[in-house]
Amino acid sequence: MSNIPKDPNLLFSFINMQLRDNYASFEEFCSANDADPDELIEKLKTAGFEYNADLNQFR
Repeated sequence: MSNIPKDPNLLFSFINMQLRDNYASFEEFCSANDADPDELIEKLKTAGFEYNADLNQFR
């Protein structure tokens, strides 16, 4: 998970770009990047972002 930004706003942008360009789901992104989905969701939630599975993006 070292290449994943720590700042919530950068993280938001980075993950949405990755989901748009490379991954069919957030779970696939986390698996491929050895990332803890709960940790990422919590970090983004504190910044006001939530995952929308239908859109495959955080909003």
